[in-house]
Amino acid sequence: MHRMKPTARVALTALFALSLTACSQKVEDTHPDQPVTKRQEAFKAMLRTFEPMGTMLRTERFDADAFARLAQQLNTLRDQPWAHFGADTNYPPTKAKAAVWQKPDEFEAKRVRFFEATDALLAAAERRTQADARSAYEAVQNSCKACHNDFRR
Repeated sequence: MHRMKPTARVALTALFALSLTACSQKVEDTHPDQPVTKRQEAFKAMLRTFEPMGTMLRTERFDADAFARLAQQLNTLRDQPWAHFGADTNYPPTKAKAAVWQKPDEFEAKRVRFFEATDALLAAAERRTQADARSAYEAVQNSCKACHNDFRR
């Protein structure tokens, strides 16, 4: 077995530690209005509303009233991130691909599909049936995935 020299081992360990530190550092949003941070926070707020609905459906603990409240909350939150995708907002710490700005019509079409899916989710939630809620939830989830596939790193 080959033994590594102590100095090489120390250098390798230091390099590994430095690379881990570099990976964990958060890039700050330096724009005065912080549009990237604002849209990321808006998406996170939507996720914090959306995920409990999925948990209800996955664990078979469907609560029609709570699901309807969350669907209404999601519809209220859904408008917030889009205004923060201005022409000058493609900079770190964005997770958006350049395609957002290169293909604005396609990006807008994905946003419209998301709005249609969340409208359908709210309507399904108001019917108070788990089967309707599950189907509509999956449509919203698929809408999110489709947009992420094309427009998010």
